Amino acid sequence: MTSSLIHKATYEADNSFDSSIREAFQLLEPQLRPPFPLTIRTEPEYFNLNRAILYGILCETHLAKVHIKHLHGIVIDGYCFFTSLLCRVVDELYSKLVETVKVQLVYVTSVMIDVSAIGIDNLLVALLRQICGGDLSDANLWLCSEMVNIFRGKWECLLEEHPIILSSALYVFLRVLSDHCRVSLNSKLETLKQKEIDFCIRIFRDEFHLCLKIGRDVIRLLQDLVHVPEFQDLWKDLLLLPSSFKTSGFSDISQLYQSRTCSRYFLLRITPEMEAHLRFLLAEVKIGSQTRYQVWFGRKFLNAPEKETVLIDIVRFICCAHHPSKDIIHSNVIPRWAVIGWLLKCCTKNHIEANVKLALFYDWLFFREDVDNIMNIEPAILLMVNSIPKYIHMTHNLLDFLFLVMDQYDIDRKDLILKGVSSALDVLERKGVVRSFDVLTSCDMLFSFLKEKLVKILS
Repeated sequence: MTSSLIHKATYEADNSFDSSIREAFQLLEPQLRPPFPLTIRTEPEYFNLNRAILYGILCETHLAKVHIKHLHGIVIDGYCFFTSLLCRVVDELYSKLVETVKVQLVYVTSVMIDVSAIGIDNLLVALLRQICGGDLSDANLWLCSEMVNIFRGKWECLLEEHPIILSSALYVFLRVLSDHCRVSLNSKLETLKQKEIDFCIRIFRDEFHLCLKIGRDVIRLLQDLVHVPEFQDLWKDLLLLPSSFKTSGFSDISQLYQSRTCSRYFLLRITPEMEAHLRFLLAEVKIGSQTRYQVWFGRKFLNAPEKETVLIDIVRFICCAHHPSKDIIHSNVIPRWAVIGWLLKCCTKNHIEANVKLALFYDWLFFREDVDNIMNIEPAILLMVNSIPKYIHMTHNLLDFLFLVMDQYDIDRKDLILKGVSSALDVLERKGVVRSFDVLTSCDMLFSFLKEKLVKILS
């Protein structure tokens, strides 16, 4: 029996997970037709029946409702195992799934929300991670539309039982909106954009406490949307009328600036496949051997001009969600700063490059030693220091950008930003990430005005 679940070329080996649920379906198919046998099953039998029913729901679309009724009748674990199987389908097989199976996957996800299945929050996160940044293909836009429909349609249920998942969805849709809003004269995309805007604005206006859960990066994403009328009004209220959000304890945007964003949000914008390749690159590939891996990665994930925006997500992931062990740091594995240097060279558009640099320095601007992690700010300083002397233009560009953003990012809160950058520099030297900033301030190749600004901040 060939798989009805995934597309598979003749030369490809069988996928073990696909095979396991397909074989369970073949073995138990007679039991999947009414009338269903009323027997007490052992644990292995129960798990196998879950696998068989899952395959039936996804591949026998005309019998999906029958299979779901069967599942409701036999479930004894709050749908925990069944939901974990769905998560594996999304994480391991999504890019290969047959189109009709993807439709069924969204349908059964909606059903699992209705029955408050254990692990439904993990399943929703898995689906959100399959929405690719910078991807304007019909398949990716379809998934965006289906997911925003789920969050809008199941709002009350999710708000009551899994409110944090709404903050995850907000992070994702704010991010993809910046891609979608750069495209005009596309009626299909216009409808999707309005759904995404309405969903995001509703959270800000009605459930602002969930926005606070994200921390400072919610502001970074909002700033890419200030040209959208609905977000212009929101931005004005954030700056001038914070009391309009009716959230106890929130009185100024600086409170968001000083709240570090949890690493789970950065994982939301990296597909599991991309994450696996990045972690391999940063944990296994030796310095000097990285070029072919980088070329392959570029062809796989950055193979179109519009996909450059994912570079922003990748840099944020590397800085804040991938912290190598001491053994790796002291080995000859390619360091994070070197990979980020390569990613910066991949930028062909000025606005993308500026946002990648902002992603690199963002935690510097509001750094607090008692709140932030030094590993988040380490790659930027090491990239500047290690670019001397061979790539001095990189050091020039990064330092110049840092000073520019200190002056212009938020003019009304320049003191807060100066304090953050000063604190970051102090911690980097005191903790030994750099032995001394003399490597920069005494460098003859570095522009004198940059050295003067750095000395002033250090003093």
